[in-house]
Order: sequence, then C-alpha cells, then structure tokens
Amino acid sequence: MLHHKVSLPLRALHRFWRLLPVTQRRRVFSSAAAFLAPRPDRSPPPPREGVVVAGELSRPSGLGEAARLMQAAIANCGIATWGADFGDPLLGGGRGPWPRDVPDGAPLLLHANGPVLPGALLRLPRRLIRRRRVIGYWAWELPVVPESWRIALSFVHEIWALSHFTGAAFQAWLPEDSGIPVRIVPIPLAVTPPRPAALDRAAFGLPADAVVVLVSFSLASSNARKNPLGAIAAFRQAFGTRHDRLLVLKVRSPEHFPEEAAALQAAIADAPNIRMETRTFPDADRHALTACADIVLSLHRSEGFGLVPAEAMLLGRPVVATGWSGNMDFMDTGCAALVGYRLVPAQDPRGVFEAPGAVWAEPDLGEAAAQLRRLADDPLARATLGARGREAALARLGPAPVAAALAGLGLAVPGPVAA
Repeated sequence: MLHHKVSLPLRALHRFWRLLPVTQRRRVFSSAAAFLAPRPDRSPPPPREGVVVAGELSRPSGLGEAARLMQAAIANCGIATWGADFGDPLLGGGRGPWPRDVPDGAPLLLHANGPVLPGALLRLPRRLIRRRRVIGYWAWELPVVPESWRIALSFVHEIWALSHFTGAAFQAWLPEDSGIPVRIVPIPLAVTPPRPAALDRAAFGLPADAVVVLVSFSLASSNARKNPLGAIAAFRQAFGTRHDRLLVLKVRSPEHFPEEAAALQAAIADAPNIRMETRTFPDADRHALTACADIVLSLHRSEGFGLVPAEAMLLGRPVVATGWSGNMDFMDTGCAALVGYRLVPAQDPRGVFEAPGAVWAEPDLGEAAAQLRRLADDPLARATLGARGREAALARLGPAPVAAALAGLGLAVPGPVAA
C-alpha cells in the first residue's frame, strides 16, 4: 500500500516532467547537476604523467568519436592515457570501469559540453577530479554561445575548442577576468584515419553505373542545422529524376524524431533516384558506404567541426560543402567544392541551436546544384578534388595541434610525432 501511495505522485511527477519543453528540462538538469557536482581544485598541481580522457567512449556519437580519437592521438604523442567512459551525461549508460593508479596531477580532458559537464563530473569518481587540471573539450556550432553554458565555467581550468570557429565564439563569450585559456585543438582524425570494410556497392544495394551522392547525418544533431532538405532540393535541381544519378541519405536516429523523418520522406516523395538509408552500421561499414560514394554533400547551416566531410576527405571522396563555420579549418577552394551562402538568423525549431543575435549560413542551392553537376559529369575532376582533399585533411588534422596543446600544459612530449 505504501509503495502504491508513493508511486502515484512519482508517476504524476514524471508525466509533468515529460510535458516540459526539452530546453527547460535541460536547464533543470544542468542546474541540479551543478549544485551537486564536485568542483575541481582551484589551484591544482602542475600537470604531469599523462592525461585522463573522459567522454562517451562507448557511444556511436560525434562526441564519443572525438574522445576516442583524442585518446589515440595523445598516445601517439608518447603520453600515457587513461580512458574514463561516463556514457551519456543525460541518459546514463556505459559507465566505467574506471582507470586505477592515475597519478595526481594528470590532467582530466573532459569531452562534455558546457551544459552537461556538471552531470559528467557527477558520474566520475572523485579521485579522477581532485588534484588535477580539468579541461573542457567543447563543441559548439554557432558564433554566439548561449548563457546556459556559463554554468560550466566554475568546473574547468581551460577550454580546448575543436575549430577556430568554435574557439572564437568561446573567446568572445568568456568574461575578461575568467583566466580561462582557450586552445584550438581540432579532432585528430588523421592519426587514425577511417578504415572501410571490404564492402562494394552491391553490399549496400547501390547501382554500379550511377553517380552516387551521399548525405550522412544524425537527426539528433538538429535537422535544421544539418539541412538535409536543402541537400534534397539541390540534388533535384541538379539532376531531376535522372536514373544515373542517385542521392543516398544516411540518416541516424529517425525513430527518435518521427516528425522530422516524415518531413524528409515527404521531401523525397516518389523520386526514383533518392533513397533513405536508416540502418545502423559499424564504423567500418559506415566508412565503406562513404567510400562507395562518388560525391559527399554537406549543405550544413553551421558546423562546429564537420566530422562527416572530414572523414570523406580522408577517404579521398570529393566534398561539396557550405563554405562557412568549423569545416573551413580543413577546407579551401583547392581541396573542396565550396558553396556560397548568406548569413541569416539561426532558427532551430528544437531551440537547441539558438542564442540571441546568433546567425548561421543559408547555402546557395543553385550554386550547390552547379557544383554537383560539374563533378558528376567529370570523373577526372572528382578524382583530382578527392586526392587534394585527402592531402589537405592529412596535413591539417594530424597530431601536431594535440602535441602543441599538451606541451602548453607543461607535459613533456616525446618526439617525433607521427601522422
């Protein structure tokens, strides 16, 4: 009887919680976590003897991939590393086992964005937080940082940003007296480049004689920001219903965003040369799908980094992409087909990628269509651009920025650093 009396109000409270807007739920979670989370030492000992890399190490997410790549890059620099898998700070899962015998002073590199960083700290053992420098490795996709991130400032000693675009946003947002340095440390993809499985087009049901354009994204990363509807429109403008031109939309998490998935399906309508691929693939199979494409298209409105086009470039695939935001750290007109744009107010129906005064890019769909036609009609141009893109990505996404950041911490980085 007592259990029944207690469970009724709990169920009612849960129903009320689910009725709250997502942004309000995040704000409540962030505030509660910040109140409970352990704060790092104000004056930690000098960094020494390796780095603890904490993040969504077991999750197939962009942040999880960044954490795994960072740990590999630090090891490549000859520095000891320990991995701490805290799963999703909001949803849980994937905790531990926690590393042991981590010496005091080894910095904690925390792959958790500002609003959820206190929640991530709550999931870590106190011994991985105390007596060490805490670094936030942060990704943000707009030039203006929302106030919801400010809650994390008392939990970090410095910030590593994954692009100059993101770093500039943090530097403009930080209080002048914060004393928090910002280092630019791109995701070191070239240290462990994508390794595709030995799968050909037939394995994915793709025709051998068509020019395949691939758009790959997760609906969890904001449909408005990734702009697949713009990609569909540009492809239609470029090729109509030509049977020898195929657009493949590799969509992750459609089951969690049914309205947006339905909008995609409506945009595809009965087009015979547009497909939506919703299966979940292991990384090697996902890279194989990318390798099977003739062109990779990203008409994003904003990217903090641009993981998908960066992986495509490392695989030698020619990339057509919006010429704005974080991807410009590793792209230029010599190694990618950049699409012009105009800046417009950032409007995300989910309210995640919004901040007062923030803008993002509206890509020129006519220009994108022209780039697609040019590359589709010219195999030599595709091969040349793909080779240049791979060369640029290898040069710009190697371990050197990681080594420089580690040296900036005062850690001795054995050389040479190998790509």
